[in-house]
This record gives sequence, structure tokens and C-alpha cells, in this order.
Amino acid sequence: MILVITAVLAVFLLFFFGRTVPPPHTEGDGHDHGAPAAGQQQALDFPTMLGLAKKRLTPDQLTKVTNWEQTVVRGNVKEQQITVYRQLARFWMDSIGAFVPYAKYLGEAAKLENSEKNLTFAAHLLLAEAQTVTEAPLQTWMAVEAKELFEKALALNPANDSTKVGLGGCFFFGGGGSEPPMKGIGYIREVAEKDSTFVYAQYMLGVGAGISRQWPKAIERWERVVALQPDNLEALLRLADALEQNGDKAAAKMQYQQFLLLVKRLEQTGKFRSNPQMLQQIEAHIKTL
Repeated sequence: MILVITAVLAVFLLFFFGRTVPPPHTEGDGHDHGAPAAGQQQALDFPTMLGLAKKRLTPDQLTKVTNWEQTVVRGNVKEQQITVYRQLARFWMDSIGAFVPYAKYLGEAAKLENSEKNLTFAAHLLLAEAQTVTEAPLQTWMAVEAKELFEKALALNPANDSTKVGLGGCFFFGGGGSEPPMKGIGYIREVAEKDSTFVYAQYMLGVGAGISRQWPKAIERWERVVALQPDNLEALLRLADALEQNGDKAAAKMQYQQFLLLVKRLEQTGKFRSNPQMLQQIEAHIKTL
């Protein structure tokens, strides 16, 4: 439930309060999802972001974190390092609510464990968050971190289709660096062409088409997702937005209304807890269409 609510709220904020990536000028299949060119943005590094996060700590909290960090450096036992990384991850999320150090330390623990399950969990977490942030350098940092984790997981299990799609999705947000975006598309298309009902592949192709503002293609992908998962709130919201961006206000209005009806039905069954402000904003937006 928490993941669903978070995803829907993130998409809502993205649509109604600004998009993350300007439309790139693309060629070919229209899915060049525009990693920022070198020199166009200031790169972020983890030590800098960690230093900023530490400014929020009390003296006691800072001492605790410093001791843990020193333990990781001094420790030569892998199991000990894993334990400390997970302690750091829990602290930053549970006590401070800081996503970046939480995800970073979770990923570092997963690398040492070399567990496909933990690697993909951390990678999907970072990729999902990359879709919600508005700062391009932060988005790129998350995508790069996710890409490394997906690659390690794929080396353990080359047949995992979700991992392939996730890896491809990292290229949409700058995770590929100097690598061509088409390489990312290749991972996703391989899965989508093998199984057209694989929802995550259709989802990520829809995200990519939306980023490049190719609305007819985005609409096609989101319609497939909704057909496969009629109760997918995020897909309904994205479909409504794509229709609106494509100029079909009547169809967009209908999809927004379907979204509200679905929210009410899921609330009645206890499967979803809505945000009243979000629903009010959507209702107000419907009146403008």
C-alpha cells in the first residue's frame, strides 16, 4: 500500500507541479530519453550529499554515525561491513528520513552480499525515486547508482526480465552516461517483444515515451498497461496526462474521472488510502478540461 500511494503521489506531483526533463530532440525510434550532455549540469557525488545530510544531525546522532563509518573503514570482515551498512541505512531512513544515504548504504550492503534479491531491491528503489525528483543532477546520480546495481544483479541472473527492464530504464534518467540511450531501449524491447503482456516493460516504455514527449506512443503504452492491470492507479493517471498533453481533452477528462472512481472503489475495499488534497486538485483540474 505504501509503495502504491507513494507512486501515485509522485506521479501526481510530477504532472501538476512540473516535469523533470525537458523534451529532447530525438531521432530514430523516438525513444532517445536524453541523458544530459556532459558539462550541461553539475554532477553530484555521495560525499557531498552525505555532508549536507549530516548537518541535520544532533551531536549525539553525528557521533553515532561517525562511529559506524569508522567501523566500516576499519572492519576487514565482510559480514561486519554488511551489518554496519544496514545499520546506517536504517538510521538514515527511520531516524532522519533521508533517502539518499539510506539507498546508498542499502546498495553497498547488497553489493557485499552479492544477493540478486537485495541488489534488485535497492536498484528498483533508486530507479523509482529517480522518477520523482525534479533536480536533474540528483536524478542522474540515482540512475547511475541503480544501473550499477542492476548490472551486478543481471550478472547473477541474466534471465531476469524485470532486471533487464530496470537497467534499460536507468538510461532514461542519465544513468548511461556516455552510452547511447538506444542501449537502454534495447534491454526493454528485448523483454517487450518476447512477452507483450509483461507489464513492467510496457510501463517503462511508456515512461520513456512520455519523457521524450511522444504522446501517441506514450498513450499506446499506457493503454496496454491499463488493459493488463485495470486497477493500476499510476497507469491511469499517466494515461490521462498523456491524452491531455496530446490535445485530447475529452478523453483525458474521462480517464481522470475513471481514476477518481477507482480510488473510491479501492478505498472502500481497504486497498488504498488517498490524499484528499490530491483528489481535490484532480477534481479541480477536470473542470478546466
